[in-house]
Amino acid sequence: MSEHKPYIAPEVHLRDFTFRAVIAGILFGIIFGSANAYLGLRVGLTISTAIPLAIVAVAAFRLLKPLFGEANILEQNITQTTGSASSSLASGIIFTIPALFLWGFDPSLLQIGVLAVLGGVLGVMFMIPLRRFLIVKEHGTLPYPEGTAAAQVLMAADEGGARAQNVFLGLGVGAVYKLFTGFLHLWPETLSLKLPVPRKAEIGLEAGPALLGVGYILGYRIAAIMVAGGLLSWIGIIPLIELFGHGLEQPLFPESEMLIRDMSAQQIWTRYIRYIGAGAVAFAGIITVIKALPTMFDSLRIGLGELRRKNGATATAVLRTDRDLPMVVVAIGALAVVLAIVFTPHVLGIGSHILVRIIGALCIAVFSFMFVTVSSRIVGLVGVSSNPTSGMTIVTLLGTSLIFYALGWTDDFGKAAALTVGTVVCVASSIAGDISQDLKCGYIIGATPRKQQLAEIIGATTSAFFIAAAVWLLGRAFSFGSQELPAPQATLMKTVIEGVLQADLPWGLVLTGAALAGTSELLGIPSLPFAVGIYLPLSTMTPVFIGGTIRYFIEKKARPDEEMVRKRNEQGILLGSGLIAGEGIIGVLIAAYAFFAGLPKGIGLHWGEVSGQLVSLAVFALLALFLVRKTRLKGGV
Repeated sequence: MSEHKPYIAPEVHLRDFTFRAVIAGILFGIIFGSANAYLGLRVGLTISTAIPLAIVAVAAFRLLKPLFGEANILEQNITQTTGSASSSLASGIIFTIPALFLWGFDPSLLQIGVLAVLGGVLGVMFMIPLRRFLIVKEHGTLPYPEGTAAAQVLMAADEGGARAQNVFLGLGVGAVYKLFTGFLHLWPETLSLKLPVPRKAEIGLEAGPALLGVGYILGYRIAAIMVAGGLLSWIGIIPLIELFGHGLEQPLFPESEMLIRDMSAQQIWTRYIRYIGAGAVAFAGIITVIKALPTMFDSLRIGLGELRRKNGATATAVLRTDRDLPMVVVAIGALAVVLAIVFTPHVLGIGSHILVRIIGALCIAVFSFMFVTVSSRIVGLVGVSSNPTSGMTIVTLLGTSLIFYALGWTDDFGKAAALTVGTVVCVASSIAGDISQDLKCGYIIGATPRKQQLAEIIGATTSAFFIAAAVWLLGRAFSFGSQELPAPQATLMKTVIEGVLQADLPWGLVLTGAALAGTSELLGIPSLPFAVGIYLPLSTMTPVFIGGTIRYFIEKKARPDEEMVRKRNEQGILLGSGLIAGEGIIGVLIAAYAFFAGLPKGIGLHWGEVSGQLVSLAVFALLALFLVRKTRLKGGV
């Protein structure tokens, strides 16, 4: 593989970390993060805002050019990096904190904000030693779809001309498509087809532009492994559960109310497959950490070596594009978080006993270190929006709750302490995924990593209390667990903690998932994308697979001309990046609309179930055909 050449060469020094860039990122982050928090509390999912923020940064600086002068691409990147941290904070908070309210606790705004800040700082610090491996050494292996897309948007805006045309064409198509489906509701966004055999087997398709673009950027192999995990769940395991549970006259644990024969495929997935998927992600995550340990130690060794060389007269100059925050800052920052947890019981709310705080701090340090590595690698494959952060949080809660159970801390305060640990780890792993995408974007365009890392810390610490305030106010206004604010992920976390501390967790399902991931690893199949496929809905994996398949046939048709393959892939990646950006920015705008005016109700167009799905499938097929045709080169194949 040829050496990577960034868009802005290392020897070129442009202003980047400016006051206006950081302030703009903070303001945009507060807006986007608050809207994302509301969306997550409603439907249990959040959207990455890295790409929309890249678009907004370009547009805002162009609009304000008469007042403040022209902003360069590196300034725009700092704005995007600063602002994108807020959405990761929103994910960490909404997946966990509402469970405290459901238990009857009343955490203060200060407590919620401090937990978010600590998790954000820890996530950035633990990610820094991984950058040289995941972003630099694995540049040709891990595409980091949203980071790549954001870089393409920034470079296209900077270059203009033909290169910009494909990105912004995709952006326009993706935006219009999402507007039609997500706001106007002209046709269904998700399709499902129940298979005649086996019983309860079902396939689905989330017919949207972003995941199609993600699949093209990922390529066929990873997309195929991920969809294989999804097919195993929805065509294999769900029908098996239905087959063996159909004749049962009592609910099958962990379900306590519904009979299996009365459940839909979706309900079986929610009540059983999610535990299997969590076990698979946990095992794959542990394997990923073990594999990455030599690289992490090597990165730490390099960082410590740079510290020693700074005191010598023959210090080797480090390229601007390879400068991270010093390892001493990483060590002090991580240590400060751990000490804050141990010595500030009232702020953190994890119990007044010193032993509880020490054990909680150790759990946070260990699980954060592990899942920052896992998250940073997963998002390189599937992007931030599909990052199974909740699965990592479930594993954290399982481990922490088991320790607490062994120590006899099973009362309400033990539950709160376990959830507090999960909150910090959830925020840390979310932030790590976000900064990984940002660093990928910076690596492509030629940003300075240490300035991006500092921008991420500033974005996390400044937006934390605003996101916490949005969540706190929403809970006060609608009540968590209500129809208006169901908070599905937090409800799941509450169930996991209660299951362990009350000794009724479905360990059989969790270990089944671990066995499946272990089997894939033994067969030489990467276990992490396979486990993610098991954990996430098949409808999410299907468009990713279609995008990867399109790239496969495009490459096959252009061979053996490698230059033609490269050019066609570049066209497709630019267009796919635009599709991701278009859907992303409209998705955030819809979330903002929902925050102030409620979920959009559309224009009142009603299709029949079959006709609506046929219309949606036809439009998605046209979108896929559009991607194929726009990768053709003039005078080429």
